[in-house]
Amino acid sequence: MDQNPVTWSEEEEALSSRITPRQYQTLLEVSEAIALHRELGALFQDLSRRLRGVIPFECISLVLHDPAREVMRLHLLESAGPNGCAPGIEMPVDEAPGGWVWKMQRPLLIPDITREARFPKVIRMMRDQMVRSFCIVPLTTSRRRLGAMGFGSFHEGAYDEADLEFLQQVARQVAIAVENALNYEAAQSYQEQLTRERDRLRLLLDVNNAVVSTLDLRELFTAISANLRRVFRADMVSLGLYEAEKNEMRLHALDFPGGKGLFQEGVVCGKEESPLTQALRSRRPVIHSAADFEKLSPEIGRVILGEGIQSACCVPLISHDRLLGTLNLASRSREAFSPDDVDLLGQVATQVAIAVENALAYRQIADFKNKLAGEKLYLEEEIRTEYNFEEIVGESAALKRVLKQVEIVAPTDSTVLIQGETGTGKELIARALHHLSGRRERTFVKLNCAAIPTGLLESELFGHEKGAFTGAIALKVGRFELAHGGTLFLDEVGDIPLELQTKLLRVLQEQEFERLGSNKTIRVDVRLVAATNRDLVRMVADKAFRNDLYYRLNVFPITAPALRDRAEDIPMLVRYFAQKYARRMDKRIETIPTETMAALARYAWPGNVRELENLIERAVILSQGPVLRAPLAELAERSAPPMPAEIAGNGTATLEAAEREHILRVLRESRWVIGGPAGAAVRLGMKRTTLQSKMQRLGIARER
Repeated sequence: MDQNPVTWSEEEEALSSRITPRQYQTLLEVSEAIALHRELGALFQDLSRRLRGVIPFECISLVLHDPAREVMRLHLLESAGPNGCAPGIEMPVDEAPGGWVWKMQRPLLIPDITREARFPKVIRMMRDQMVRSFCIVPLTTSRRRLGAMGFGSFHEGAYDEADLEFLQQVARQVAIAVENALNYEAAQSYQEQLTRERDRLRLLLDVNNAVVSTLDLRELFTAISANLRRVFRADMVSLGLYEAEKNEMRLHALDFPGGKGLFQEGVVCGKEESPLTQALRSRRPVIHSAADFEKLSPEIGRVILGEGIQSACCVPLISHDRLLGTLNLASRSREAFSPDDVDLLGQVATQVAIAVENALAYRQIADFKNKLAGEKLYLEEEIRTEYNFEEIVGESAALKRVLKQVEIVAPTDSTVLIQGETGTGKELIARALHHLSGRRERTFVKLNCAAIPTGLLESELFGHEKGAFTGAIALKVGRFELAHGGTLFLDEVGDIPLELQTKLLRVLQEQEFERLGSNKTIRVDVRLVAATNRDLVRMVADKAFRNDLYYRLNVFPITAPALRDRAEDIPMLVRYFAQKYARRMDKRIETIPTETMAALARYAWPGNVRELENLIERAVILSQGPVLRAPLAELAERSAPPMPAEIAGNGTATLEAAEREHILRVLRESRWVIGGPAGAAVRLGMKRTTLQSKMQRLGIARER
């Protein structure tokens, strides 16, 4: 309210003539107190001490007008009465003595409250305070009306007109102090509001920067969590992801520096009631208190309360109407999250939901890309493979029995164990099983277990995450994952180490596994075909192979016949291989001499079809015209003793002994060179790794 400066000066001059020297001194002390204190509580305590010597009172109060609500609010009260009156009481302007003073801009003197009929509520409170008389003076500056300052006494008629005149002088000085304090508080509040708004806008900007700068979910959460804990009173930040196929929530990421370890990443919330599932089901932010935690199941509530959590806020992550999970903040303080906090978290959650959706899509695309890249390598390898199932050549009864078994079991998804000597075409039988099955349109993936070092075999089978071990510089998709929907062929399955057989058994039984370095379970649909040239029954007896894995593999056994057991197929195979390599080398082979065919048919072929194929390839190379010139001298050199004598008596033991002697003879002739074009493996018609495996099994070591 604007004041007339001339009138104000005249009032001051009139009042000054009636103020005593002691009161003048007190006014100076009031000015000093005002200069010393910026906070109203401290100011009134000081004023109360200085005024007691010149004005009798037992209580002093400050009542300010609230223009927004049109009420008078009690801000400060110091009283010696028996019943305290807490600041914050509000009353309509017309029902409060302070409101009358503020409205009329005149002091009010009540010598005896028992004779005052106005303001019944205030009079009742004064009686409770044992006040018998009081006076109130307006607090007004040149810019506005603020309210009123009141003094009360336990004695009747404690104040007169002279006291009012003096208190008006005090009130003029106090009004300036109150206005300054209110302005300071408003400035501080505004500054805090600006700081809060700045922090919140910065949070949204930082979250947005994190969203656009990374597609890795772990890096994204780390950046977002640090920003959230900076702005909110949160001791813990977590990210829960919803797995729709299992209809369950999983705690994907956790930032809880002061935690006791009761919360763990990867924990599945399941379908039980929890703060995360409540927010997800309601699709709205949910605030929880300690009382809410006590109502949860003992397993969940005990963990939350055990960590000292007193309040939490869970916000659903929704993008394109798709439920992705929840963003969760928790605090060890009660009521740590205000409605404004929930609104801001809702804005953050909108950005995080987009980021999570992008990250999940990126991870899925990356997995598909890795899988397609792996399938491409396998398919390229398959294209280069020399055989396919249609190239099973022969008309013998032994071969027809095997093909009939293949025809019977192929349409099923049963596990097949193919047994037989090296070079008998076990892989061709596995391919025939795949191409005659309902999985023919999906990938056929193969792995020679004997050709992979033991330390890398687990990674080859199940894959690994980036950084799972030294040298794991990128994510690798395993053979089981590549074969999803198709067929996995494990050759030389008898060479799988015992420690890995347990994990293989679990995959066969449950059709699920985890990559190395990951706790995420991957489910696959794979048909397994295994092959071996080893005696698994003996290995089980020697505890070199798990019996439960053997029974799981041996669901439908097929034995590939050795070439000596289907000798009638040798002429057909010779003609087939001769034409195959002649076309490849751009030659014409029109004739195979009778003596050559007879010699080939008589030979025992310990290396089976592979040995025969290698010899025919060499023969085509040596042939200069249309007649096949086979190196029959080689057959004479490495010819084993006659088969009937070999098999007589103890057949199996004699056959192994003959095989051992034959391999030893070839090794000596090749000067113990195993690999290479002139090595023993080529001469025996088998792979280097197969020969090494046979040497180990037969106890063959280099002679000294």
